[in-house]
Amino acid sequence: MIEQDTVKLLRECDAGVKMGVASISDVLDDVQDDKMKDCLHKSKQVHEKLEQEIEGLLHQYHDDGKEPAPIAKGMSWVKTNVMLAMNHSDATVADLMTDGCNMGVKSLNKYLNQYEAADEVSKDITKRLIQVESDLAEDLRAYL
Repeated sequence: MIEQDTVKLLRECDAGVKMGVASISDVLDDVQDDKMKDCLHKSKQVHEKLEQEIEGLLHQYHDDGKEPAPIAKGMSWVKTNVMLAMNHSDATVADLMTDGCNMGVKSLNKYLNQYEAADEVSKDITKRLIQVESDLAEDLRAYL
């Protein structure tokens, strides 16, 4: 049960961190403010570092991880492009990214509770990813 919950939790973290990296990449070129761009760039680097750590743990369990759901990824891309087409501003980017961070925090907390038998290493990385998402949402409030 521990190994099964551990792998399932790591898979969800893998999908979530990949979604985060993709979302940041999607908006980075649209940001005008240098401080905001720097904030997003640093968060992307932290996400990528966590992604490598998660993939390393999954590799130990001989698991390939999980890609974000194609529908969720597609809907995110459409929402981003439609909202930026209507209002191409840093506030729009901050709004989109804050919504994404909040969804990530909510989902990851749900999975943390659902896979409570997961090992402490996997729970810790999940909590760190939650914190990264929370920190980014907080940092972006100034641009809303």
